[in-house]
Amino acid sequence: MAKSNFEKELGKLEKIAEELEKGDLGLEEALEKYEVGIAAYKKCQKILSALQKKVEMLTKTAPGEVKVKPFAPEQ
Repeated sequence: MAKSNFEKELGKLEKIAEELEKGDLGLEEALEKYEVGIAAYKKCQKILSALQKKVEMLTKTAPGEVKVKPFAPEQ
């Protein structure tokens, strides 16, 4: 099964972070990697935001009925 866009972007972001943390890159190359990393971060945020809107929680009421309610993450 192919990786999701989120996993691809997250992997790209992790690789860039590792490369930048090593400190072996020149300034120009580091800046280019940083810009690519920011773009990957924004794509991840966009994907997560869209998925969050789709998530619904199933809750059980006192009489044993199951109700669907939107997921509201804790802020």
